[in-house]
Amino acid sequence: MKDCIIIGGGPAGLTAAIYLTRFHLDVALFDNGSSRAALIPCTHNHAGYPGGISGRDLLARMGEQAQTFGLHRRPLTVTAIEQSGDAFTVHAGEERFETRTILLATGVVNNRPKMDDALHDAALAAGKLRYCPICDGYEVTDRRVGVIGTGQHGMKEALFLRGYTRDVTLIAPDAAHMLDPDCAAALDAAGVTRVDGPCGGYAIEGDRLAVDTASGRMAFDSVYPALGSHIRSELALAAGARGTDDGCIVTDEHQRTTLPGLYAAGDVVRGLDQISHAMGQAGVAATTIRNDLAERRPLRR
Repeated sequence: MKDCIIIGGGPAGLTAAIYLTRFHLDVALFDNGSSRAALIPCTHNHAGYPGGISGRDLLARMGEQAQTFGLHRRPLTVTAIEQSGDAFTVHAGEERFETRTILLATGVVNNRPKMDDALHDAALAAGKLRYCPICDGYEVTDRRVGVIGTGQHGMKEALFLRGYTRDVTLIAPDAAHMLDPDCAAALDAAGVTRVDGPCGGYAIEGDRLAVDTASGRMAFDSVYPALGSHIRSELALAAGARGTDDGCIVTDEHQRTTLPGLYAAGDVVRGLDQISHAMGQAGVAATTIRNDLAERRPLRR
């Protein structure tokens, strides 16, 4: 019987692991290796790394730190969680694990534009394809930027990037733009160019990422897909925890879900999808788990 099983090996899960192991709790972390942070070629806005750090290097350092304090980590995909009294059973393939508490740090998956994986990864590594203007908008200052998206979501991302450069083009992903008059007026007022889709035929051409549109082939220094994301909250929702309308896990201010003993932190919870925010939530969640367990039974050395 573990004190806590953490599901997810991204910044939130690993931060919680560091806290919980240092609380002298018996903790396991199950990670299927799909953290979105691993896709970051180099982040320059994570405090403490003036020269930047890749997502993989950051995760490796955090994992090493947690294992220093005795974290039990396994490469497993969890398929279900079940509550039984004041404990849980965690299902991972044919294996079953018992735990007093669970922390879900399963994150989200970005919806990708229609391009093959090799091109996607090459463009991402080169900074020609970017997913987070909060993280790296600074890097496209005064550059030529394309945004693949439409509607409110596409408009907001294009306007956010307009704070970094005058040259922003919003491209509809499938056909004509779906913009209400207010969205269209806001884009026009900001000087954002609007181009209809469908878009496709992506290729790296020279030092730019090129794409076919209804107005012909266009090339950009960086392209931002504003296509939304899939929130990996299924485990919590299937177990009976409450979710928001858009699929995030509902938590209180201490990261407790509506299912006693189940906690959540990071991008799977509604909030700012940033490493720093996920780590802060994880610290809160881990401390809450420790204190909640202490109320159930005294923690002694």
